[in-house]
Amino acid sequence: MDPILTGLLKPKSIAIIGASTNPTKIGYKVVLNLIESQYKGGIYPVNPSATEILGLKCYPTVNDIPYVVDAAVITVPAKGVLEVTKQCGEKGVKGLIIITSGFGEVGDVELEREIVRVAKSYGMRVLGPNIVGTLSNSDHMNASFAPFLPLPGKASLVSQSGALLIAMDAATYTRRVGFDKMISIGNMSDVDFAELIRYLSEDPDTSCITLYVEGLHDGREFINAARACKKPIIMLKAGVSEHGAAAAASHTGSLAGAAKVYSAAIEQAGITQATDLNDLFDSTLALSLQPTMKGDNLLILTNGGGVGVLATDAAEKYGLPLKFAPPEVQEEMKKHMPDFGSAKNPVDMTGMAGNDWYYETTKSAFAHPWVDGLVVLYCQTAITNPAEIAEAIHRGIKDAGVTDKPVTISFVGGEECDNAMEWLVERGLPAYNAPDLAVKSIINLRKQQQISEINNNGSYNPGKIDSEKARAIIAVARKAGRDALTEIEAKQVFKCYGLPVTATDLATSEEEAVELAEKIGFPIVMKIVSADILHKSDAGGVKVNIKNTDQVREAYRTILENARNYKPDALIEGVAVQEMAPWATEVIIGSINDKTFGPTVMFGLGGIFVEVLKDVVFRVAPISVEEAMRMQNEIRSAAILDGTRGELPRDKAALAKALAAYAYMVDDLKDEVAESDANPVILYETGKGVKVVDARIILTKK
Repeated sequence: MDPILTGLLKPKSIAIIGASTNPTKIGYKVVLNLIESQYKGGIYPVNPSATEILGLKCYPTVNDIPYVVDAAVITVPAKGVLEVTKQCGEKGVKGLIIITSGFGEVGDVELEREIVRVAKSYGMRVLGPNIVGTLSNSDHMNASFAPFLPLPGKASLVSQSGALLIAMDAATYTRRVGFDKMISIGNMSDVDFAELIRYLSEDPDTSCITLYVEGLHDGREFINAARACKKPIIMLKAGVSEHGAAAAASHTGSLAGAAKVYSAAIEQAGITQATDLNDLFDSTLALSLQPTMKGDNLLILTNGGGVGVLATDAAEKYGLPLKFAPPEVQEEMKKHMPDFGSAKNPVDMTGMAGNDWYYETTKSAFAHPWVDGLVVLYCQTAITNPAEIAEAIHRGIKDAGVTDKPVTISFVGGEECDNAMEWLVERGLPAYNAPDLAVKSIINLRKQQQISEINNNGSYNPGKIDSEKARAIIAVARKAGRDALTEIEAKQVFKCYGLPVTATDLATSEEEAVELAEKIGFPIVMKIVSADILHKSDAGGVKVNIKNTDQVREAYRTILENARNYKPDALIEGVAVQEMAPWATEVIIGSINDKTFGPTVMFGLGGIFVEVLKDVVFRVAPISVEEAMRMQNEIRSAAILDGTRGELPRDKAALAKALAAYAYMVDDLKDEVAESDANPVILYETGKGVKVVDARIILTKK
């Protein structure tokens, strides 16, 4: 682990600069919290106007402290933080926890940057500014103005919102979800999410990392850190409203939005996405206490048909429909229920189920090789005691001797059920007050396993490419003062990266158009070529199925006339003469250079309806061929690619290679390409490949 970060987050001594004798001040509360959390290291209040605070000797400056100081909590006003930073650097402090606000969040970015620059010149790291502080149960350290340490547990929280961290700190006791650490990250002037993920991945007191994220500075670094993390991560992303679509120049740009790109990036990072704050708590509970679910065979045990049905509905809703248990499992379950019970799945032991039945079914079901994960449900009845049922379930799980499968539990009833569930959680078994929550949580454990398997698929090998030629084509366009390539240029760039494009040449006269058409062979397609007319169909600049030379001449004249009427000031280079690829299923491949994550790749059904249906998915580039196959299966209209209503299945393997090649291209040209798309791409039946019919590239501003 990074020794400097360790000094910041696990310090052996702490100075509180801005410590106060006034109980209403944050500087007083931090000192009090460190004392009340029974922090074992040195606590050194710094205040030039006080000699003692809460029984501790007070020092005029940090340099007057005669001991080593690992971390400094800073609460002085913003205008004094820079000078304090210099003093801490001279003292040899490892890290600064800057609680003070009034920096980048209110527009004073330069002061914030200068503080970080000075800190780094001394080898210090900065957490914040504009934070609550940092809390750690394992270190008995509440170096914050949050009221108390959270309920002890195995998860660790990193929150961009200080107010939310304080609220979650209190909620850990009512929700019975424990955390070892809570770290407020604020403005992320220096230490960011990626670094904290790496740190917590190595932290022996953390089994699950919980994130509340509003924005990221370096999305790629975040993805890399999360992918390399050895522990599950659950994340709630706030602030995902759509942005920038109206001004986008490409189809992809108009379809992209913060929510779609963030969602794709989070999945690629191997992170479980929480839908809301409740889900963040519920998922944290399961991910911090249980192993992931290795297979799809989920078994549900219950004493009530109603909760069993609710659980069954939830399993289908959240993406893991139940299967009937195999005969040998059913026979074993029937030993512990009346004849009118059901052993299929859910296993309904009926309301007669008592302690022994719960023990035996839990033990045998959990130990059976077919079962990959177990949900145990209990409805409170007059003939059972919730505490005893909880003990029977716990004993059954323990006596099964299985440690690599997950189990979640739900008790539905009154206060006795709540107490029983609290008892179960204390013993490492996630328990919820509704059956759908237990099911959703265990399915998150399944998804976490699937994500980890996906992230081990490797990368794409592009084979032979010609990046130098592609950049030369772009350089010509830039030299001409253009911020977009023509279709012909874009296709040439695509071809440099192995994408199969239709044969296309430029004609600047009717006669040249005729010559090219005869060379390519009829039928052909003709299109306007102008960097000022990106959407050619809208301009009447496309003619298809041209079958002879007379039609070539007529199309040439009509296309030019339409283009001039559409945009009189457009610079027209000529008319493209293109082979007419046989028609089949139309798809679109595209990209935007996202401000947070860099180059992305998009896929969906193509043609003129793509912006209407918006049935597209995104990934952060580059991607593997396996990832490209998953993208095809994620669109709502995926069944079309598999063949419907007599249609043959499409060549998904060839399309996956094209998607991966495209993603490699936009990543390789990330300094040059702002937006691009291939629309349509014609997708033929299995074994017959794909063909890029139209191409568009918008260049980055330089």
